[in-house]
Amino acid sequence: MLRVENLHSGYYTDINVLSGIDLEAKKGLVTTVLGPNGSGKSTLLKTIYGYLKPFDGRVIFRGEDITGMEPHTMIERGIAYISQEHGIFHRLTVEENLRSGLWIYRKNRQEVQERINSIYERFPVLKEKKDVKAGFLSGGQQKLLQFSMNLLTDPEVFLIDEPTAGLSPLLSEEIYSIIDSITREGKTILLVEQNIRKALEVSDYIYVLELGKIRYSGSRDDFETGLKEILTLWGFEQ
Repeated sequence: MLRVENLHSGYYTDINVLSGIDLEAKKGLVTTVLGPNGSGKSTLLKTIYGYLKPFDGRVIFRGEDITGMEPHTMIERGIAYISQEHGIFHRLTVEENLRSGLWIYRKNRQEVQERINSIYERFPVLKEKKDVKAGFLSGGQQKLLQFSMNLLTDPEVFLIDEPTAGLSPLLSEEIYSIIDSITREGKTILLVEQNIRKALEVSDYIYVLELGKIRYSGSRDDFETGLKEILTLWGFEQ
């Protein structure tokens, strides 16, 4: 579904943050990229989505080379990006945010309203808050709104960057229940996460990124046995 080949990328100069990354996210599976801070996880997603232009290498989606294409074209191709930051408009209401996520359907008002109604049915709390400015929502509600804005376009692939960063354990569980529902719909997910234990619960295949290079890769079962070593390596408590 989505493949990265020999990817070299970074910021502002030709100094690599990522050095020769080879990675594949298979259709209908959750592929997770783990790694300590500064390992290049977010850089990887930004490069795939076109926010950063790679120095070398390719990004292939459904057999087509999409390397360096602009982010706004990714939505139309069926790729969604849920960033670590809340990708919402704080001064707009919940419904205005949802409508902004449907700009590709702007000429079909009925289609827009039907898709928004489907989100309200799925997440009643957003319907309750539809006239509230997004900046007044809780952190968990803002993240839910961000997910919903991407769900509206029914993408095939979700690039998700640390979805539970800064959230309480309870809200984190809610976000992962949404991720679970997305996977049950047959969507493909490339997930960046620092919560190793949670990642192991949801992932089908895992890559470990360290200093811009893939250090380990394997199935969830492979990593169950190597978890202690990884935790020790990064200084996590057992």
